[in-house]
Amino acid sequence: MIASNTKRPRNVDAPRAAAILYGDWGTSKAYVVGLAFAVAGYSSFWLILAMCLLTALVGVNYMAICKHYPDGGGVYASVRHRSEIISIVGAFLLVADYIVTAALSALSAFQYLGHYLSNYISIPSPAICAAVAILVIGGLNVFGPKHTGGLAFLVSLPTVIVVVLLGLICLPHLGAAVHNVQPLTGGFFKNWNGFVGVVLALSGVEAIANATGVMKLNPGTTDANPNVSKTSTRAILWVMIEVCLFTALLGLAMHALPNLVGTSDGDVDAKALGTTAASSGVRDYMLAYMAQVFVGSAWGQAAAIVVSVVFAGLLLSAVNTAIVDLIAISFLMSRDGELPPRFQKLNQFGVPNLSIIIATVVPAVLVVVVKDMASLADLYAVGVVGAIATNLGASSTDKHLGLAKWERALMFCTFLVMLAIEISLFADKPSARFFAGSVLVIGLILRGLANEQTRRKVLVTGTLMVLGVGFALIWYEFNGRILAVSLLAMGLVFWLLAGERARKKTQANGVLAPTAVAAATAAAAAAGHMDVESATGSPMMCAIRGVGKTLDFAIEEAKESRRPLYLLFVRALPALTAEDFKRKWPEDAEASEIFTQAKAKAGTHPVFPCYAVSDSVGDTIVDIAATMGVSYLVLGAPERKGLASLLSGNVVRQISENLPEDVHLLVYA
Repeated sequence: MIASNTKRPRNVDAPRAAAILYGDWGTSKAYVVGLAFAVAGYSSFWLILAMCLLTALVGVNYMAICKHYPDGGGVYASVRHRSEIISIVGAFLLVADYIVTAALSALSAFQYLGHYLSNYISIPSPAICAAVAILVIGGLNVFGPKHTGGLAFLVSLPTVIVVVLLGLICLPHLGAAVHNVQPLTGGFFKNWNGFVGVVLALSGVEAIANATGVMKLNPGTTDANPNVSKTSTRAILWVMIEVCLFTALLGLAMHALPNLVGTSDGDVDAKALGTTAASSGVRDYMLAYMAQVFVGSAWGQAAAIVVSVVFAGLLLSAVNTAIVDLIAISFLMSRDGELPPRFQKLNQFGVPNLSIIIATVVPAVLVVVVKDMASLADLYAVGVVGAIATNLGASSTDKHLGLAKWERALMFCTFLVMLAIEISLFADKPSARFFAGSVLVIGLILRGLANEQTRRKVLVTGTLMVLGVGFALIWYEFNGRILAVSLLAMGLVFWLLAGERARKKTQANGVLAPTAVAAATAAAAAAGHMDVESATGSPMMCAIRGVGKTLDFAIEEAKESRRPLYLLFVRALPALTAEDFKRKWPEDAEASEIFTQAKAKAGTHPVFPCYAVSDSVGDTIVDIAATMGVSYLVLGAPERKGLASLLSGNVVRQISENLPEDVHLLVYA
């Protein structure tokens, strides 16, 4: 048997990594400028400036994290080796962040489109449109994220151009803006609460930290000792400079508008100014309104429409990124036993069914229920700040992580700032506290359910009784809430600790062995006699998905041309864990059945099973074909037609574009 533990090729360069980051970081300026004015009026520039400084500080820290975690440095991966409990708490906070990111970005997109395009097309409630958009984007991801994931790169380029042009348009108005800027008033705690309310430009760093496993290696390094610091540092630095510089510039230029008025409900209205009519609710489309006023005359409306359309596209791209990240993290947690196995059950396109339903429906429901940008912003911050604080705190105190002294000190200080922000959010934002707490409780309960079979029955029964009593007290007795919450917390803690002990004991005893059926199948395949002398030609390979005409053709062709045949089966998964790279084909029932039948069809002709687990099938096939030195690669023609084929991508085309020139491609249709 030939087993191939092929990882996804490291082919993401700095520009593409920057596009991944910009799809989240770059969207923040679309709504943070208006939200800041709603909080602090004409003194909001100082809050925006403080937020930009914090963004830069977090970016510098994540440069170090990406350097020391070349195979994925997100909160779930980087903290897990120290504490599984802390890692899942950070992961569920990140889940809360992704849920709100999808809702917030979709709502902001239609706030921009709704005002300036309403004269040309009929746009109903922005919240309803946002929910529908989330469902549509989630539906597209049913076919896999490969091509929808490229949307961020395509949309980021025009967005950068529009941002630069808008910044140039603002330059002549900076004098008036500086004149209108007012100092902060009301004392430290009031201004601190205002600052906490606008911390909205951070979650993208977790996305790029998770992507280090597919980034290009530094020159001179290998997969055995990887380092991606050049790719990750450049990507973070480029985007960080753009976000900080232009968010501060646009935040300052906003003060040149003398007609902005905060409302009692936390919104911002604009009075009539010259030839520009009065507008209501400009908080949620502030950049488009700035373009309209600063360009002026007949072109002002056109400039506002361009800004609205471009930023709406970037915001909808951020929705897609959030959904993909939600699917990936839930799948990984299920693979690690932290969520029930249902979260890793895949459809025919390699996407987890339950994960994509939850990742789509929950944000869609949330945006319909909340409907307000400011309220969603409160929910957003508590998740992302908590996840980043967890990552920074664990990394800065990890003595085995090779951080320089200044990196460790800076990271720990940043952790303290993020922790203070998180505490403020929990103390002053009841809705954020309730939302994050709900996600954590639901997640921890799911984790307990995932390990239920490894626990003694009496402990499970007793814990469920405690949980039942707690829920009953919450439902029926107002005065019993404290007791109920205490019982719930105690039940969850005992449940999780018991599951942790049982799971470690199970892993130590080596329970995870191949099934008897798979072992028997492997033994039968290994016992077959091969006539090696009958195959004197250069080897050929057939990538198979099942037993059918493509396999028959490959076997007959190998016999006629007297070539040894490698049969490659790639188990496609949307995300991978360390355990996946250790899997062998006898542990995969489908692969075992295919290889056994292939051996029976081939008789004594040399046929070698080749097995791989990958999250990028096309790249893996190319990699293994080149590694094995085959002369011919046989593929079956795609059977999907129409929209399904378009959305899922044509693997044959991808392979043909990347296959070495000395390997001939045969497509059996």
